[in-house]
Amino acid sequence: MLARQRRIIRLIDRLAPNEGYTASMLEGVNFMRSNRPLARTPVLYEPSIVLVCQGCKRGFLGDEVFLYDANHYLVLSVPLPFSTETEATPEEPLLAITLRLDPGITADLMLTIGASSRKPFETPRGIYSTRLNDRLSQTLLRLIEALDSPLEARIVAPLVVREIFFLVLTGEQGDAMRASLAATGHFSQIARALRRIHTDYDKRIDMDTLCNESGMSVPTFHRYFKAVTHTTPIQYLKSTRLHQARLLMIRTGLTAAAASATVGYESPSQFSREFKREFGRSPKEEADQMKAAFAWSESMLETGLQ
Repeated sequence: MLARQRRIIRLIDRLAPNEGYTASMLEGVNFMRSNRPLARTPVLYEPSIVLVCQGCKRGFLGDEVFLYDANHYLVLSVPLPFSTETEATPEEPLLAITLRLDPGITADLMLTIGASSRKPFETPRGIYSTRLNDRLSQTLLRLIEALDSPLEARIVAPLVVREIFFLVLTGEQGDAMRASLAATGHFSQIARALRRIHTDYDKRIDMDTLCNESGMSVPTFHRYFKAVTHTTPIQYLKSTRLHQARLLMIRTGLTAAAASATVGYESPSQFSREFKREFGRSPKEEADQMKAAFAWSESMLETGLQ
């Protein structure tokens, strides 16, 4: 297994030579690299699987801490803003691969697994970390090897990604994962609301409408929303807008005023106040700092600021 790990590290080190995010030859699969430790930072993750091959990250959501390193992987079944810290050095950089959860593949696998599994669903979870087993480690190596070849990236890699999804859905916390992706129940209703917010964050979103669309009363909706996200719907929308504005300023050079208007803020001064409260720096300071720290790639739009 150590030889396999060294092989994985060598491949990612070559495929992702620059800090930040590097798009692989397969859409939805990206490499992550950091050559230095990063203090606790607000981030926004899309539904994804994050497999760290070297180094260590910790995620913080409410009072919970989620470790993901060479022995543990992170799974998010819903988009979540939270915070992370990174352990890395120039000699041993953080090297990781992220797989965006494909709704079509997961739905297809859920139908098959659900038909053959008699185990009851556990309590749904929007985020969890769990131990990486030997079989998943082997499959991860096959994926990275396939991504090293243009031909295999087109033909083999999609099949291996599907296998990884299957292993996660049937793994140690697979029951909770499948429950979170199920089409019925309070969790699925909240998940739909979260997806709606991420699609329409730049528009006026009425929380009463979200409650009605979810088929819940206002108190019930707020209770389950907070159970999943550890925050309120209004704060979640605000955080999503701030993260999206942050991306726009970093990637396209928009001013704070232009970015705030693009993501749905009516008051630039309110945007600046809330941005500094979220990230600890003014919009310009944050954009300048992040541009100087990393080589930002096009995959940022897909993976969020992980």
